[in-house]
Amino acid sequence: MIEEVQKHLKEVAAFSSHEAEAIENFRVKYAGKKGILNELFAAFRTVPNEEKKAYGQELNTLKTAVNEKVNSLQSQLTSSAKNTKINDPSRTPFPIETGNRHPLAVVKNRIIDIFTQIGFTISEGPEIEDDWHNFTALNLPEHHPARDMQDTFFIQTDPDILLRTHTSSVQVRYMEKNQPPIRTISPGRVFRNEAISARSHCIFHQIEGLYIAKEVSFTDLIQTLKYFTNALFGNSKIRLRPSYFPFTEPSAEVDIYWGLETETDYRITKGTGWLEIMGCGMVDPNVLKNCGIDPEEYSGYAFGMGIERIAMLLYQISDIRLFFENDIRFLKQFKATL
Repeated sequence: MIEEVQKHLKEVAAFSSHEAEAIENFRVKYAGKKGILNELFAAFRTVPNEEKKAYGQELNTLKTAVNEKVNSLQSQLTSSAKNTKINDPSRTPFPIETGNRHPLAVVKNRIIDIFTQIGFTISEGPEIEDDWHNFTALNLPEHHPARDMQDTFFIQTDPDILLRTHTSSVQVRYMEKNQPPIRTISPGRVFRNEAISARSHCIFHQIEGLYIAKEVSFTDLIQTLKYFTNALFGNSKIRLRPSYFPFTEPSAEVDIYWGLETETDYRITKGTGWLEIMGCGMVDPNVLKNCGIDPEEYSGYAFGMGIERIAMLLYQISDIRLFFENDIRFLKQFKATL
């Protein structure tokens, strides 16, 4: 009799299954009302007295082994069912939100792509600058009145260190390290101590371009600007109005004809149909000289635009502060512009 119980012990130890039906059949086979365990317990009275103790111990061991085996297999089956439930294609999915680029990043990348297609490289520089690269090298010596055009954040511990007011400082650094021909654009964040309103902010983004080579003319600049405005805004008319920038001579403001088809057009163009989008001009010979480039041999043009201004025009956004508030309702509108 003991040998029969030990035989069942080996069968129980060897049994394994990942099927619920097979596990249930195993349980019924051993622990059911008409199962093997009940039959073996019923046969206990026929066991000789001298073997009853050993038989009873083996029988209890078998009962414990059956219960533990059933519980273990059922637990594994439940755990596996929980894991596979996550990948059930018929299950209602969680609302997983997809990310999208910020509208300023979208516009910046579009502008960069336009200029890189005609040979412009990308140059970057530090946001914390010194006076030389931000002002002096750009024909703005100390006490120059034009410095007042850019309300500057200075670092209090060192009056020579400041937050850059334009990415022209990157162009100075590039000219110091590279000889013509130079054809580069400098995108980046800039800082000016201005009151925050719907039309201005103390932080904004610029892209400035620079082309230095032999016999570069104002006509070359105009053709580049026409290429850019047509690529970004579609076929459009531009006009140049005389202006003043210390680092270019002559200098000009660039306007595009936006039109007067809607009430919004009248409002943003002040009834003229024209919109200013950037400043430009021929690089002043003093700037070339300060950067170690011979102005007798080389000439060039420069231009610069605010990315926020371009984005506000393209997307008809009336408040610049929306770009910096990270309102998810506002940012969701630009998923289609990736």
